[in-house]
Amino acid sequence: MARKLPETDVVIVGMGWTGGILAKELSEAGMKVVVLERGAMRRPEEDFQVPRIRDELRFSNRTDLMMNTAQDTLTIRNTPDQEALPMRRLGSFLPGEGVGGAGSHWNGVTWRWGDMELQIRSKYEERYGRDFIPEDMTIQDWGVTYAELEPYYDKFEKVAGVSGKAGNLRGQRIAGGNVFEDPRANEFPLPPLEDPLSGVLFATAAKELGYNPHPRPSANASRPYTNPDGARLGACQYCGFCERYGCESNAKGSPNVTVIPAALRNPNVTLRTHSWVTKVNKDSDGRKATGVSYVNMLNGEELEQPAGMVILAAYGLNNAALMMWSGIGEIYNPATGEGLLGKNYCYQTGTGATLFFEDKFFNPFIATGSWGQNIDDFNTNWAFDRRPHNYIGGSTIAAGGSNGRPIEYRPLPPGTPRWGTEWKRAARKWYQGAMNIGSSGSVMPNRANFLDLDPTYRNVFGQPLMRMTFDYKPNEVRMTEHVAGVINRIAGTMGAARVTQAGPRRSWSAVPYQSTHNTGGTIMGTTPRNSVVNKYLQSWQMHNLFVLGAGVFPHNAAYNPTGPVGALAYWTADAIKRSYMRAPGPLVQA
Repeated sequence: MARKLPETDVVIVGMGWTGGILAKELSEAGMKVVVLERGAMRRPEEDFQVPRIRDELRFSNRTDLMMNTAQDTLTIRNTPDQEALPMRRLGSFLPGEGVGGAGSHWNGVTWRWGDMELQIRSKYEERYGRDFIPEDMTIQDWGVTYAELEPYYDKFEKVAGVSGKAGNLRGQRIAGGNVFEDPRANEFPLPPLEDPLSGVLFATAAKELGYNPHPRPSANASRPYTNPDGARLGACQYCGFCERYGCESNAKGSPNVTVIPAALRNPNVTLRTHSWVTKVNKDSDGRKATGVSYVNMLNGEELEQPAGMVILAAYGLNNAALMMWSGIGEIYNPATGEGLLGKNYCYQTGTGATLFFEDKFFNPFIATGSWGQNIDDFNTNWAFDRRPHNYIGGSTIAAGGSNGRPIEYRPLPPGTPRWGTEWKRAARKWYQGAMNIGSSGSVMPNRANFLDLDPTYRNVFGQPLMRMTFDYKPNEVRMTEHVAGVINRIAGTMGAARVTQAGPRRSWSAVPYQSTHNTGGTIMGTTPRNSVVNKYLQSWQMHNLFVLGAGVFPHNAAYNPTGPVGALAYWTADAIKRSYMRAPGPLVQA
């Protein structure tokens, strides 16, 4: 029998960006907070220092900061008629594990998602008519607007120390920034990072073709910075060890150097690592959460943590699995369209070209996770007419290069032998002579893409594994066909000796890494009939259960998700402090 612990005001599952934000904000409001993190403690001063953190074999190849698939994983298939098989080795995406979560090893690209995403169905119906949206595409408005989230985007950017250049400052379009972004009240906290040669060449070519290049916004500090909570960030050293690694100079705005230390300084916060939550507990009528059950992974002890409020702040896929294991909500059935839990799972898509130059040296080992130049002309540019291309969504196109690490980075033209003398000669020749132009594309929800529980495979606790059913649909294929043509036109003007051209992405594989941008499964919306949580990320079913992270996104945009993940976390914390603490109950009436 599980040992029952003393009750606390709040129990938070997961200590990454969202868990850190909620722990800090709610503890400052006087609430007693217990945070349960299934992985180990990670302290930058101990775990992210050189030479330890620059171990490419350990962190890139053996994914030391990521989810341990020997304990818990997913089963994956492309279509509902296939048998799903377990992902035994991480590939397409890399969920984090341990204090900091995926925020420890992210690249730092930090976008704001505007009303084009937050009000997607309304905007597309207004522009193109209802018939433009395919019947099997289950897009919906999020229930929140950009105007509501703007102050919280601003707060998150200041906490994370984001470097960039505004393109729309209080409605005034500013050349050099992203002129297609929704208006921001303030300039970025820090100026943009230095541009690599690849970014300069790309921006020049894009501008000549009439596009609007701008620096990618980055939570890599371009100069030393102290955030509003007193966290001190160092300047980026362009070391080329961002994605999959912690930052040795505290230049990357991760939760490990910002919100988590701030939360842990408050005596109201108790953090328990190696604590694997297996269930959200409910009262007798299933309308209120009473706490969680978890296992101490160090000694196997089962414990119960009662709480007045439960906040799910783990990785989005894990939040969905925990709700399914706990019997909270009805699991989505694609055959009938009934159920909401697991619905609207989305990933991302993209394509790219590699350019090989005889007369340029890019020094790829001098890099950071999210520098470079980007164009949004085929993404947030509402003047771009999708009708001739027949797709919903958009793509960013960028050039920068995040690393030149010796094991991973091998840009080679097609036809290069896979081993031997010629392979070595080509590797030497092109290591400093190649660059990439890549796109990141949105993925719209489809009734045949979803999450549920696998009937066969189980984790170390005997619980069914999460089953992922996903593939690209015609909408995404048409989008990558179009954006591949744009990339190839830009590449064709840049004077490269050889170009490996971009092509459409027709199907998804879980094997090669693509992005850790998984969304959906616990979606937000306007009513209990179309969503798991309301606009404040509060469960419609249980008013004292809140679910955070990218799992609440009803679709996936071309942009990286961390910006809205952080903004929504502050938005939720504010709603709890302002309204829920005074009068516990539904914040939105059904």
